[in-house]
Amino acid sequence: MKPASDITIHARSSHFDAEAVRCVVTLPTFRRPEHLIETLNSIARQQSAPPFAIIIMENDAEGMAGANAATEWLKDAPCPGLVVIAHNRGNCHAYNAGWETALAEFPSFTHIAVIDDDEVASPEWLSRLLATSTQTGADLTGAPQVPIFDDPELDSWARHPAFSPHYAENGSVPILYSSGNVLIGRKVLDSMPRPFLDPAFNFIGGGDSDFYRRCRNAGFTFAWCKDAPVMETVPARRTEFSWLNARSLRNGAISAILERRQSPGSLTRIRIFVKSLILLALSPFRGLGLLAKTGSPVIGLYHAQVAIGRLMAEFGLVNEQYRNPEAN
Repeated sequence: MKPASDITIHARSSHFDAEAVRCVVTLPTFRRPEHLIETLNSIARQQSAPPFAIIIMENDAEGMAGANAATEWLKDAPCPGLVVIAHNRGNCHAYNAGWETALAEFPSFTHIAVIDDDEVASPEWLSRLLATSTQTGADLTGAPQVPIFDDPELDSWARHPAFSPHYAENGSVPILYSSGNVLIGRKVLDSMPRPFLDPAFNFIGGGDSDFYRRCRNAGFTFAWCKDAPVMETVPARRTEFSWLNARSLRNGAISAILERRQSPGSLTRIRIFVKSLILLALSPFRGLGLLAKTGSPVIGLYHAQVAIGRLMAEFGLVNEQYRNPEAN
């Protein structure tokens, strides 16, 4: 099996035993070379993990800052790895490039883990994900992304739903929502059609949620491991009202789009529209609950923003929040 033509292998570790690799850590990167090295160092410090390799997916084929930094890092890295170039822009293309390369390069791996280039893993991250996967028998296992704000005075924003984990306890769960910290069994990738993540979601986000829904429809199961968090560096701009409003509207739009995909047809469109109106009508009451819980009027707007985002999506108005990465 060969990687797709839009994927180029840019660099490869000199010490490379592909047959020995049992887990592959995939790491997409886009114009964060300094933090990428911090993420890579945290992966290299993994304890009690089976033999693993790292695939770094550069999604800036013009700038190549991440690819160049990762290539230098691999020269002295304690674990093997590859740097690949995902020539087509978009986060779905980047994830697909890493997963395609893993299947092409590592014949014996059993799991793929995913971490982003603005995150840092604890030394037990990978082993805990694998342990929960084994204990629950889940095909896909997620874990928290704990926000670490540039300014400690902004820590109260961690209570905003945009930053809050979806589950609080270990064990089986109905579905996952984020690809920023997840472990995926090999049989999932062997079974699911390609592309794994739909490029239609490249710049709005939600490709991971769409993938998980399709996995659930295919009979795959999910679990949550609260003991395997990653620390996600959050710039101060993500606590500004403009960013939080855009993210909340986007979340609403994605939820409507996914429901429409689940059951296409005019009756579904009517049902989604009515549901969105009901959610909008209920949002003041739900917002008061969030306000009482967090003390933040901005956080209290979240449910109304999601409902409005759902309604906007019905008219084709979806914010491509990842189109301009510098503003994200």
